[in-house]
Amino acid sequence: MCLLYADDSERWPVITEYVSSGLANHERVGCFVDVETPEEFVDQVRGADPADRDQWGPDQLQVSAASDVYCPDGSFDVERMLQTLADGHRDSIASGFAGFRVTGEMTWSRRMGTPSRDLVEYEARINVLVRTVPTTAICQYDSRAFDGATLYDILSVHPMVIVRGQVMSNPYYLEPEEFLTLRDRRPPGG
Repeated sequence: MCLLYADDSERWPVITEYVSSGLANHERVGCFVDVETPEEFVDQVRGADPADRDQWGPDQLQVSAASDVYCPDGSFDVERMLQTLADGHRDSIASGFAGFRVTGEMTWSRRMGTPSRDLVEYEARINVLVRTVPTTAICQYDSRAFDGATLYDILSVHPMVIVRGQVMSNPYYLEPEEFLTLRDRRPPGG
């Protein structure tokens, strides 16, 4: 899923519910944060339902700086990140969790200078990965940080979108293979 938001009032209710639901269902939840620190993120999630925080298992909520996860050596590599997600799922199941869910703030890509082409390829290929590695994911996009062409491509590769708190099937979604083929046929700059 893709969460498009224009401010925190659109973002936080969705993310806190998503994380809290995963924790309540005994899933391991990985959160890759960029706007706030990992500690601030945990405080925000804990504030959502303080009664539940004592029921979280050890290592159940894993919050990391997005740039440390997506760009551990200072650059973004699509294959490495897909392997990170696959390993996260495998490790979660091996540790006895019921599943694995992740959410990542994608604003790191602007600051790190990641080409939109690489970012969108990664997003498209996640859909291939989850066919064999069942992982629930929400990619968070601050609509103020990305240009229209990038947001259009991002929408094209997410089967579900969350807009103003509502989860919807995405009528613009293209299967990854179709999207990547069409993208590769575009003229440069198109």
